[in-house]
Amino acid sequence: MAASHSNGRSIGWVDIGAGAAVLLALVGVIWSPKLSGAVAKATGALKPVTVTVDVRGIPAADPATLIAGAKGQGSLQIVIRNQPHGRVTVKDVIPLPRRISTITPAGRVITVEDPNQKVFSTLDARFVLEGQGQLTKEGVEFGGQGLKVGTPIELDDNQFRVSGTVTSVKVGS
Repeated sequence: MAASHSNGRSIGWVDIGAGAAVLLALVGVIWSPKLSGAVAKATGALKPVTVTVDVRGIPAADPATLIAGAKGQGSLQIVIRNQPHGRVTVKDVIPLPRRISTITPAGRVITVEDPNQKVFSTLDARFVLEGQGQLTKEGVEFGGQGLKVGTPIELDDNQFRVSGTVTSVKVGS
């Protein structure tokens, strides 16, 4: 006669595997970026962060319209290291005119606006964005992604998707 437990059932490998899966799911929920972001927001750990992103040399038929559209939209989607972050507020978009330097026959160096810009127009602009970030010992985090000067970032709108580089990060207004 086989030994039996009081409930008539023994614990097998399938039961242990199911218990481990449930435990891993709970850990995933507790450590999820959205949940930790919600906890950070509820505890006041999220602070307003102003991020400046420079976009240079993006071919565009009408850069002025793209800049006006980004300002008019009021917010953009951002992607940090191929991870979507969500929407951030557009505080300003500043056109950055292309400049060239040349040496005159007299030996002076002069800097002028690039005359080729009228024919071969490009989007060159500084996007000033504002969102909520968490200050950590490594720096500022947006949605679990570290954000520092030099970080590549993508800006996405209904009219464009461009790559740029973070040139400034300021915590607080």
